[in-house]
Amino acid sequence: MSDPELVVTRADDVVTVVFNRPHRHNAFTRAMYAELRELCEELRQDSRVRALVLRGAGGRAFAAGNEISDFVEADAVAYETWIRELLDLLLELPQVTIAAIDGVCVGGGLAVATHCDVRIATPASRFGYPIARTLGNALAAPVVHRCTSVFGESLTRSMLLTGRLVGADRAFAVGALTELADDLDAAVDQLVADVLAGSATTQRATKRQLNARALEQEAAPGFDEELLRSVYAGSDFAEGVRAFLAKEKPSFGS
Repeated sequence: MSDPELVVTRADDVVTVVFNRPHRHNAFTRAMYAELRELCEELRQDSRVRALVLRGAGGRAFAAGNEISDFVEADAVAYETWIRELLDLLLELPQVTIAAIDGVCVGGGLAVATHCDVRIATPASRFGYPIARTLGNALAAPVVHRCTSVFGESLTRSMLLTGRLVGADRAFAVGALTELADDLDAAVDQLVADVLAGSATTQRATKRQLNARALEQEAAPGFDEELLRSVYAGSDFAEGVRAFLAKEKPSFGS
């Protein structure tokens, strides 16, 4: 029997989720998203849980994007919308959500991390959306806007327009990370202890205030679905998928 792709553990008032596909740098499958969505639906009704910790297995990645075959086998825009609904659920959870990052945090992994309340990382971790160099697709506008809220517009533009990854030191300098930690386990334990020592009433009220503003400012523009459909139906995405599956460098058009 194969190991579960999502390992969920509960201890007292804390739920920990480990993305468990280290052989694929913990890239998200549709099943992983579905399980995480189910967990978020459950947690939004569970006042006993105070904190949710998300992390990746293997020490090389938090999560490296999405499993490409899931996009090929589905309506890509509908799949993006379905993922975005999960991200909204994660953002709006009453619990304090913590992304504990050790290694690569890109694509879907970065989307999940930016929808958490707090991000801490090891110094060698890296962040980005390298899709301009890899798949030739585009992100839903609310995901771009969330990244802008966390990393700032200048760095978000650099990530998406150049495909360059951002080091943990730069991410910390712009406030996208609250802490750099050589000992990630100890840092997570201390952060969770700080959360549990605080007032759940204050935390939940504050999250509701912040999230109301975020969801208003980061809403999708009216043209977003049509834009995404044109991107996913275009030649660059077709070339990106072909090259990815063939393990080649894509050759995009102008």
